[in-house]
Amino acid sequence: MKTLVLFLTMTAINFVTNAQDTEGINITVTVPNVSSSDGAVLFGLYDEATFMKAAPIQSTKSEIKDGIATITFTNIIPGEYGITCVHDANGNERMDFEENGMPKESYGVSNNNMSFGPPMWIDAKFEVGNEDLELEIRF
Repeated sequence: MKTLVLFLTMTAINFVTNAQDTEGINITVTVPNVSSSDGAVLFGLYDEATFMKAAPIQSTKSEIKDGIATITFTNIIPGEYGITCVHDANGNERMDFEENGMPKESYGVSNNNMSFGPPMWIDAKFEVGNEDLELEIRF
């Protein structure tokens, strides 16, 4: 009986330890063609329910060095996601628009599908599996 209790205790400890060590996937995103070093590049990671409708699941920003901005989203569980980014050149933490509705600042979307109008989920979505990802988004 003592052996069984010891075995179950060790198994439970091993399970809890392994569960705590489990981390999600990292998604590293690079924008290689930022037009100036002014401001920062803002990034948002979305699922289908939040894409272009609500706050991102994760958001971050990157300094611009030699026309390149790079960030990493961490601890992402497998699933479908989309990423948007904008060059916030004036540092006001949002995308600015002309009076006619056209963007004043450069932006990009995962999969680099830049059609007219706002980005669409079907064009931006990508699959996160069990391995870290490296993506490039171009403005």
